[in-house]
Amino acid sequence: MLKQIEGSQAIARAVAACRPKVVAAYPISPQTHIVEALSALVKSGKLEHCEYVNVESEFSAMSACIGASAVGARAYTATASQGLLYMVEAIYNASGLGLPIVMTVANRAIGAPINIWNDHTDSMSQRDSGWLQLFAENNQEAADLHVQAFRIAEELSLPVMVCMDGFILTHAVEQVDLPEQEKVDQFLPPYEPRQVLDPQDPISIGAMVGPEAFTEVRYLAHHKQMEALELIPKVQQEFKDIFGRDSGGLVHPYKCEDAETIIVALGSVIGTIKDVVDERREKGEKIGVLGICSFRPFPTQAVHEVLKNAKVTVSFEKAFSVGIGGIVSSHLRAAMRGTPFTCYEVIGGLGGRNITKQSLNSMLDKVADGTIDDLTFLDLDMDLVNAELEREKSTRRSGSTAENVMRHAVERTNANVAAQGEKPQADKVGIARVASPSIKDDAINILPEGRN
Repeated sequence: MLKQIEGSQAIARAVAACRPKVVAAYPISPQTHIVEALSALVKSGKLEHCEYVNVESEFSAMSACIGASAVGARAYTATASQGLLYMVEAIYNASGLGLPIVMTVANRAIGAPINIWNDHTDSMSQRDSGWLQLFAENNQEAADLHVQAFRIAEELSLPVMVCMDGFILTHAVEQVDLPEQEKVDQFLPPYEPRQVLDPQDPISIGAMVGPEAFTEVRYLAHHKQMEALELIPKVQQEFKDIFGRDSGGLVHPYKCEDAETIIVALGSVIGTIKDVVDERREKGEKIGVLGICSFRPFPTQAVHEVLKNAKVTVSFEKAFSVGIGGIVSSHLRAAMRGTPFTCYEVIGGLGGRNITKQSLNSMLDKVADGTIDDLTFLDLDMDLVNAELEREKSTRRSGSTAENVMRHAVERTNANVAAQGEKPQADKVGIARVASPSIKDDAINILPEGRN
């Protein structure tokens, strides 16, 4: 059913169509609208036979899902950023116990400093937690991936994160073909768990495993992820057969067949990159983009097949490992090991910074003429960076880096505005609210709803 709808509302409808028995929720921006909508569906009776559990924290949300899944209920939750970190211990328990929980991660930066906007730092921090991670390019794919996620999770008995860009997708209103209940029922069979806690047949789960068996248990977790590499494309094809559209899978190559330069990316930025690719193609440049949908398990062979004939690869990433650089790029190098491979790492969009076609074109011009650095931070303001480095050299008590950089940015913006004969206004830049002590004291109150 085609509907003009907010991304979060579409996800709630898709999850509801999967008939979860337990939804455990704690609100945190930008995930809040998803769990609010599910709450309304449960309360109205449109989502039947589902217990909606209001918990006191994200750790409690995942713990409730673990308990629900362990007794044979289809379980779902959602989170973002600090909330994902708060539930980390339980996240590892869920995968270690082999429980097929589905969770939406509305990708958002991790503090400090606090930032409510989008990048991929949160889910990337959990890339080794044992969960499958599927990244959505747009809201249609995000809705479809949730339906597929329950099927994949339950066939493998492994938990799945569906990652969608916070605000960029969660709060965007666009046309989505909502999965119809009849087709979802055809695609997703009733949940038949591999393991169930049953009072009539009591067992223990999560018991201690010593050195004599721990390696084998961990290997089997890895083996299941490798099985997912075969299952995910099969689920993608069956979804296409039933719903008539191609969503999910391992990778999404776009104009890569003859491309000499291929950009690799995850999430919503792929749409902008496709526009840039189209424009540069019209000028005769052989360029393409490879979107990665399945980050865990990482589709090494599929990536290799797409990149093997390219002369240059650009790994465009919305997160990075401090002290070394790109995360996805290291996976690409592993996939291309033993072959001539040139890969530039470009970090962009951190903390919600806009990724414009102009900036992407400027970056690709440097790639084309060979002047780009191996590691590049898109639109990095070196004036702000150098000002802080000089401050640290000049005084021992240089203060908080984040506060210093923020104030310097505000002062510079206000100076530029004043030079144009206008009155400096706090809302001209999002960070200007901290320039006034009276505003700073209440800053927390003007952030979006839910946990900050």
